[in-house]
Amino acid sequence: MKRILNIVSSPGKENSFSVRLSNAVVSKLQAAYPGSTVQTRNLALNPFPHLEESHITSFFTPEEYRTEAQNTALRHSDQAIKEVMDADIIVIGVPMYNFGIPSNLKAWIDHIVRQGQTFTFTEKGPEGLLKNKKVYLAIATGGIYSEGPMKTYDFTESYLRTILAFIGITDVSVFRAEGMAVPGMQDTALQKGIESITA
Repeated sequence: MKRILNIVSSPGKENSFSVRLSNAVVSKLQAAYPGSTVQTRNLALNPFPHLEESHITSFFTPEEYRTEAQNTALRHSDQAIKEVMDADIIVIGVPMYNFGIPSNLKAWIDHIVRQGQTFTFTEKGPEGLLKNKKVYLAIATGGIYSEGPMKTYDFTESYLRTILAFIGITDVSVFRAEGMAVPGMQDTALQKGIESITA
């Protein structure tokens, strides 16, 4: 039995390729771990606020000195961090937008990457505090970015692997539905991505 956190970042709802791919990952996990619980955090329907001065100030104010307004400003961050800490497995659906991740996913990340909560600085440098977690990235792209001449344009997987490792999560697997806009590939791209989950 596992606690699965499913992060949705596409506004495309059930027609979204990243949603369909990540749903397939979740289904495979439920089959592999009967009795597992799934919590879905839909960042398109309930976006996290982009960081403002009030958030940054609150992050760096010791708990005993925070005002009520600062505690309110931390509400989204505290909630997001708790959900991540409680999860054994995190599935993140990622549509590529302009070679990167959606802004709502970036906002969520900005709320969970927090000094003293998910990482700390030591004499040897930064240390991630989130251990023993598994992440699956379900990335959907119009073109082919896992290999070939467009590989260097992909800032989804590289960024997410880097920021997740920074907070201590290094066990990351990637599934892709790619070529969704490429003639001759688009009709089978999603199915190939789903079939790769079994493999």
